[in-house]
Amino acid sequence: MATFAVLGQFATPADLYRACERVRDAGYTRWDAHSPFPVHGLDGAMGMRRSRLPWIILVVGLGGAATGFALQTWVHSAAYPLTISGKPYFAWPAYVPITFELGVLGGALAAVFGMLGLSQLPRHHHPLFGAARFGRFSDDAFFISIEADDPKFDAVATRRLLEGVGASHVELVEEAP
Repeated sequence: MATFAVLGQFATPADLYRACERVRDAGYTRWDAHSPFPVHGLDGAMGMRRSRLPWIILVVGLGGAATGFALQTWVHSAAYPLTISGKPYFAWPAYVPITFELGVLGGALAAVFGMLGLSQLPRHHHPLFGAARFGRFSDDAFFISIEADDPKFDAVATRRLLEGVGASHVELVEEAP
């Protein structure tokens, strides 16, 4: 079986935080920290960049609003020009509710599908689920997993790094068949 990652267990959130800083400083890029609750500042300790999701939501939301406005303009001015109560063909104040609603719809759909796409979900089985101790990450344990497809990955050196930063237990996780 192929190796998926090296998994290290830590006793406290402070230990996890310090270990994340050391793994980041060691130059690893394909790794993650697992905790039963949010640890303040952990994303900074991991060296994570800000998410691109807000920009995706903004662009798709504005695109939805522009599409709604353009469609209404085309329908009322070109496709079916009707003079109703003496209003001009381009009566933009009447377009505001539909424009707003399509902007909100576009932003909401972008949030859901953008989050799923950026998180690479759905993934129905993850190799870490096969690790003996990993089930405790949602209860009372803290873990760092360094994936084997990281450019700096070497099973022995990575294991030594996790042990050196204070991991109480380190194990090699195999890829599921």
